[in-house]
Amino acid sequence: MSTSSSEMTPHPTPFGLSLSKPCSSSAKGGRPFDKLRANGVLALAVLAVVTATPADARKKPKPRDPEWMPTYAPMPAPVPEPGNGAIFQVAQGYAPVYQGNRAARVGDVLTIALVERTLATKSSTQTSDRQGNIGLTPPTTGPLDFIKKSDVSLGGGGSFNGKGQATQSNALSGEISVTVAEVYPNGTMLVRGEKMVTLNRGDEHVRLAGLVRTSDIGPDNRVLSTRVADARITYTGTGEVARSSRQGWLQRFFSVVSPF
Repeated sequence: MSTSSSEMTPHPTPFGLSLSKPCSSSAKGGRPFDKLRANGVLALAVLAVVTATPADARKKPKPRDPEWMPTYAPMPAPVPEPGNGAIFQVAQGYAPVYQGNRAARVGDVLTIALVERTLATKSSTQTSDRQGNIGLTPPTTGPLDFIKKSDVSLGGGGSFNGKGQATQSNALSGEISVTVAEVYPNGTMLVRGEKMVTLNRGDEHVRLAGLVRTSDIGPDNRVLSTRVADARITYTGTGEVARSSRQGWLQRFFSVVSPF
């Protein structure tokens, strides 16, 4: 008569851990269970390695928006290389005497000084009051003398008070360099550019596009943002700091459906 041993023997795993495996010469039903436990330990180890990997190592850089890519000057046709003269030097490049170093051609760089500041205030107040009374004097004699004076008088009144006020202010200061994307026949230039600053806790994006007149450009190749026509200025941020200033998705859901 054969007896099965109930002793537990250590079963090694790929990670150096030991699982207890019953020693039985006839029972084969325990093997699938032991294999399942070993796979569970392996899955937990892989999960620990993945979660320990820094988030920055798995983060891929986002591609730039083609709409805000800088515009470069077209390649000119090949011309004979000029020689150095008494005034013009090849190493200093070309710049007209009457124009200086101000941007005027496609691909030129222009600095925009951001001096945006807006303040809007609106208030409204309304008050109304209305009173009305009507009454009849009943006869004191005759068959209708039983009617009292208070029975044939009517009065009413109404009043309303309303007040509303709204205030909004915005301020933006700084500098951003843009490139000339297009030059129109009247000399107006379409400029467009983007500045991206990557911080340890997120990214900051400053974008600007608009129309600039050549006469508004200063001698230092700068122009105020208040001189930019049809200006589109965008200042956004991404990352932990930007996410912390937003409501959570569940709170945003309830704020939309809540009637209060």
